[in-house]
Amino acid sequence: MRVCLLASGSRGNSTLIEADGCRLLVDVGLSGRETERRLATLGLSGRDLHAVLVTHEHHDHVGGIGPLARRYDLPVYIEQKTHAALPKLGKIDQLQCFIAGDQFAFRDLTIKTFSTTHDAVNPVGFVIHSSEGKVGFATDLGTPTRLVAEHLQQCRVLVVEANHDEQMLLDGPYPWHLKQRIKGRHGHLSNVAARRLLQDVGWSGLEALFLAHLSEENNCPDMVSELFHQAMLESGHRPQIIVGSQHQVSSCFVGALISSAE
Repeated sequence: MRVCLLASGSRGNSTLIEADGCRLLVDVGLSGRETERRLATLGLSGRDLHAVLVTHEHHDHVGGIGPLARRYDLPVYIEQKTHAALPKLGKIDQLQCFIAGDQFAFRDLTIKTFSTTHDAVNPVGFVIHSSEGKVGFATDLGTPTRLVAEHLQQCRVLVVEANHDEQMLLDGPYPWHLKQRIKGRHGHLSNVAARRLLQDVGWSGLEALFLAHLSEENNCPDMVSELFHQAMLESGHRPQIIVGSQHQVSSCFVGALISSAE
């Protein structure tokens, strides 16, 4: 198993998840060229990918999907209302629409979808089940709902949003209406809210925690890293903690084979 954030932030998001010989990208918010450049740092190219999963229609998550999918004839799995909200996506030959809450199989993987609260048409998170364990993915969350916490139980790897420090957001340069949007129920998850979510879903089998979609204006990677290291120490769990960046590929989680999917 390998998991890595190619990019994470308000100007482009993409995550590589590799398990059971299958390589997925969750979102492609970078240009096709930049996606290829970042994949190359991992020894990969677009032709090594097998599919793309889409969380929602905001440009920083979908801007590069069309060109990448067409160039490599990749299947794109997208919620049907999200697809309808992207009239300029262009023709994708292997387009696979689902309804939020659906479960589907892809190669040797089982992929479960669940609704999230964000100011998009019908945003979703994913749990990817494999023989190597589960990877849970939930970013762009206004609220860490009970449904989200239920789906993220007993994951080997978690990718969770930690967008902003609440005080930095209030003191920062954004106009008030944007601050209200970010901290609202359909905005982005604060560090404190993300920590509460981790208290609900952390367990002894959690090996890696990726903290994603950090605001460059309203958060600090060092502060986030320290906060969550302390939270995990208090919980008695010891996952690898990796903080995402807008500007470079993150460290990878590389997991050894395990005997079961749980």
